[in-house]
Amino acid sequence: MVQVKEFRIVMPMSLEEYRVAQTFMVLKMQQQSTNEAEGVEVLENKGFEDDVYGKGQYTSKLYRLQSKAPSWLTTLAPKDALIMQEESWNAYPRCKTGCPYFAKLSVTIETIHLEDNGKSENVHGLNKEQLASRQVEFIDITMPTTDYWSYAVGNGNFDFSTFKSEKTGRGPLLEGWQENCNPVMTAYKLVIIKAPYWGFGGKLEQALLAGERALFVESHRNCFGWIDEWYGMTVEQLSELEEQGDCLLNQKISKPLLLTDTEDHESKFTDNSKTHLQQGVKT
Repeated sequence: MVQVKEFRIVMPMSLEEYRVAQTFMVLKMQQQSTNEAEGVEVLENKGFEDDVYGKGQYTSKLYRLQSKAPSWLTTLAPKDALIMQEESWNAYPRCKTGCPYFAKLSVTIETIHLEDNGKSENVHGLNKEQLASRQVEFIDITMPTTDYWSYAVGNGNFDFSTFKSEKTGRGPLLEGWQENCNPVMTAYKLVIIKAPYWGFGGKLEQALLAGERALFVESHRNCFGWIDEWYGMTVEQLSELEEQGDCLLNQKISKPLLLTDTEDHESKFTDNSKTHLQQGVKT
C-alpha cells in the first residue's frame, strides 16, 4: 500500500525568517529530546550539489526513540528497526527527507516553501494518478494536537489567541488569521508512505501519518512560539550553533537502551543534561 498526503502549514513570517526559525527549532528540539539513552545522533552533515536540488546541505541522523513508539509497533517491529536513520537534502526553499524503517516500510517527505497562504495547487508537480490519490490537509498552528503522538513528540503550552511577540509585535493569531497575515508563507509537505504488508499495512500507514502530523504541528508551533529567541539571528550564526549542537548531541547519547517505562525514560533527563540543552541553543 502507498499513502500520499500533502500537509499545508501557513506561517506568520517571511521565507527568509522561516529558514532561520526552522534551523533554530530543529536544533532546540533535538537538544531537548536527547539524553544518554535516547535521542538524535548526527552521523554526517555536509554540503551537496546535484542536478535535482542544486546546492544544499545533506544530513544523516540516527533517531533512538524506542520508548516513544506505541506498544503495538514495538511488538511487531524488530528492536533495531526502532532505531531510525534519516537522510535529508536541504536546498531551501526545497527539501527532501527519507526515513527507511524496516523491511520495505519507508517514509519520504518532499517539502516546498512558498510565500503564500496555502492556496497554491500541485506545487510538487504530481501526475494525474498521484493527484487522484493525494489527500490535502491544512494545519492551523493555533490548534495543538491532543492524541498519543502529541505526548511522544511533545506538546508546548503556547496559546496563540493571546500570544504577542515582544520583538516583532506579531500576534495574537485569531480565527481567520491566515487570510490577513503579513508576512506569510506556507510549507507544503508531501508525505509518501509505503507499507506493503497485508493485514496491518493500513494501520502502519495511519500511525506514521499521525506521527508526522503531530511533529509538523509541534515543530511549527515552536517556530512561532520561540520567535523572540531566534528573531534577529542570521543563518551564519545558526550554522555555528548547529555545529556546536551536533557535537553536544553526539557527546550526550550513548549506546541505545530499550526503555518501555515512562518514568525510566524521564529519569534519564538529569539537571546537568537540561543545562547543556539550554547552553546549546543560547550560546
